[in-house]
Amino acid sequence: MDIYEKLKELNITLPAAPAKGGIYSPCKEFGKNLVYVSGCGPVIGDQAVVGKLGSEFTLEEGQVHARNAMLNVLAVLDANVGLNNVKGAVKILTFVASADDFCAQPAVANGGSQLLADLFGAENVPARSAIGVNVLPGNIPVETEAIFEIKE
Repeated sequence: MDIYEKLKELNITLPAAPAKGGIYSPCKEFGKNLVYVSGCGPVIGDQAVVGKLGSEFTLEEGQVHARNAMLNVLAVLDANVGLNNVKGAVKILTFVASADDFCAQPAVANGGSQLLADLFGAENVPARSAIGVNVLPGNIPVETEAIFEIKE
């Protein structure tokens, strides 16, 4: 399967990989055929995205933010290993900046998981965790990190 053709078929354009925000590697290969992508937020281009789910953002808006965070994860992955070299996602972790009474973090994370299902097939969705946090860097609402398996 050609992931770039699949992106085109789904009318999805990858953004430019986000710039590093500190002293870390955005993408790190480890083990025999695994790649870890550091956490990415939902900001694409110069759009401002700040606030928490349950106060500034609805669940549906959070799902869009999770999808955009995953687009940024895929952009980092593409810039470092190329998407056609990816077998699929193994594990994702989505952090959701949440108001005290917001408890739908897994539903927010579905925005990113659905993108992976659309690209790699529903039978290949990764293991996943979604957790609520008080605040994220830059007051972004969502951040996602991921581990991918690379083709041998």
